[in-house]
Amino acid sequence: MTDLATGPVFTDDYWADPYGTLSRLREIAPVREVDLPDGGSTWLVTRYADVRAAFVDPRLAKDFRSTMPPDERPAEPLIPGPAGHMLLLNDPPVHTRLRKLVVSAFTVRRIAALRPAIEQIATSLLDQAEQAAEVDLVADFSVPLPMAVICELLGVPTDDRDAFARWSNTMIDSSPQEEKWQAQASLTAYLSDLVDAKRGAPDEALLSALIRASEDGEALSHDEIVAMGMILLIAGHETTANLITNSVHAVLRDDALRERVLVAESLTPMVEEFLRWTSPVANAPLRFATEDLELGGVTIPRGAVVTLSVAAANRDPERFDAPELHDAGRDLTGHVAFGHGIHFCLGASLARLEAEVALTALFDRFPRLSAAVPLDEIVYRHSMLIHALAALPVRLSPEGS
Repeated sequence: MTDLATGPVFTDDYWADPYGTLSRLREIAPVREVDLPDGGSTWLVTRYADVRAAFVDPRLAKDFRSTMPPDERPAEPLIPGPAGHMLLLNDPPVHTRLRKLVVSAFTVRRIAALRPAIEQIATSLLDQAEQAAEVDLVADFSVPLPMAVICELLGVPTDDRDAFARWSNTMIDSSPQEEKWQAQASLTAYLSDLVDAKRGAPDEALLSALIRASEDGEALSHDEIVAMGMILLIAGHETTANLITNSVHAVLRDDALRERVLVAESLTPMVEEFLRWTSPVANAPLRFATEDLELGGVTIPRGAVVTLSVAAANRDPERFDAPELHDAGRDLTGHVAFGHGIHFCLGASLARLEAEVALTALFDRFPRLSAAVPLDEIVYRHSMLIHALAALPVRLSPEGS
């Protein structure tokens, strides 16, 4: 076993059991510099109190240029093209302005109004899946459901959604850098063309609303609209898809948990605990230290890359009693599955609703669905950002039923 105090963290042991690795790391080196799978290094923070504090520490910027001398920043692009305008890569005041323009799309009332459409999508997907003896829950249900919802929200044509999913997966997984750039370029070009099309033929979807806002004097540029579509697409389906899949995977491994799901009057508290317990976003997107700072008794130097481990924080026994157990009755106040502070996930309420609808529809219709392969053969995607299964083959009905 690797010496986690000084040795590599992101090994086969981590990909097979991130929680076990993070638990040991949290005990012996809760703030330490580690090598990244794709090269370079980051300071990994694993204790709940430290992660929560770091989320709101202004010395940890999202824009790496904040670590540079002020006179050098204007000449350094954040990221070439529209991607540099994404919310998660910017700090106030840019972040404040961008978030203000899109936050109205995610009000509680507007999200609640989407329930009938989400239920219809879930039913349609399960109708299709029922025709097969065996399905991949990821490809046939968990991904297409939130993908359909976010594409409806943005105004993306149905025929283009499979390509969107491929580009998103490539950008998030530990794919070769050349493939990541190509996927980003393809997604950027597509969204740019779509924004131009919406200018000529506006509809009631979000991209058209953002275009109208820019035309009303809010100074939202073409690239900023494209970037907003990009981050909403990626964040809008990846988190929810992983939440649905990880929850089902957990149920397949635990008969007692299955029974609690089946008898629950509402899955809302179950979903909230699944968020903490499975942390579909394993690590928050990178931050950069704008000055030397102390965190957990460790000095992180200026210019360092910092990674906040959501998965580790959400299973910290200093914050949650018996964190390895799924307990929907526990106090879940303050879990960080959706982050914390100004970068708290815009689509949190949408993700909760989609997961509740998806899991309710699935287990109401197929209460005894089962794994189609041994559960110890299930493989996780190698991604620093998300905690996600590559596939989850299941039989929707027991053999012989």
